Amino acid sequence: MRQHLDIADVESRTKIRAKYLRALENEEFGLLPGSTFVRTFLRTYAEVLGLDPHRLVEEYRTNYEPRDELDLQPLGGAPAAAGGRERPGRPRRPGRPSLLAIAAGGIVVVLLFLIVLGLTGGNENEKGSSQSARTRTEENRARTHKEKKKKKAAPALAIVSLRVAPDGPTYVCLDRGPGTEKLFEGTISQPQTFKGRKLRILLGRTAGALTVNGKHFPVQPSATPVGYEFSRTGSKAIPPRQRPCVA
Repeated sequence: MRQHLDIADVESRTKIRAKYLRALENEEFGLLPGSTFVRTFLRTYAEVLGLDPHRLVEEYRTNYEPRDELDLQPLGGAPAAAGGRERPGRPRRPGRPSLLAIAAGGIVVVLLFLIVLGLTGGNENEKGSSQSARTRTEENRARTHKEKKKKKAAPALAIVSLRVAPDGPTYVCLDRGPGTEKLFEGTISQPQTFKGRKLRILLGRTAGALTVNGKHFPVQPSATPVGYEFSRTGSKAIPPRQRPCVA
């Protein structure tokens, strides 16, 4: 009211339906599709009115967003024995001298056999060694040649270039995959370009244009959040619960 705006003006600027705007102002959050939509609509609405979106979202999280109670159990192994004492281990049995003697005798026999073999078959071993060396050299050359071919034939990893050109204030959040750090989060009004081997994006609304590697990516104008994943293998839509920045 201080800015002399009515619901129709705000609906035109944010692309959010009037019934959802009224629900936000009346704190009737149960009329919206879900908590993700509430947070996104609050950010977009606050940006248009010049308010602090983070303060509104945190107030909603604290006072209205449902939370699941989880029973947390401390990590660790099984409890120690009563009194904190460990059970004494069984005493180790001493090794059998007879087995050690047998092993030592076997080693001596093997060494003697190798010495005799080296004295009698020196020439044959030298011939066989030189032939084996030539064979190994040829094998190494062939292997090196194959590896060079593979390196030349292997395609370079493609980089995805994503350009977002909104027609008004739009909330945007990007990451590289589930569990990765955010590359960007905020509301933009001017075109911006993001690059990476894989990009996942959450848009508060789809009014505007997306360009992927210089080609127009078709999206239908919508006031509800949407998510997409882009990589060198193609693109796909992301389900609501798997989108970036969704708590």
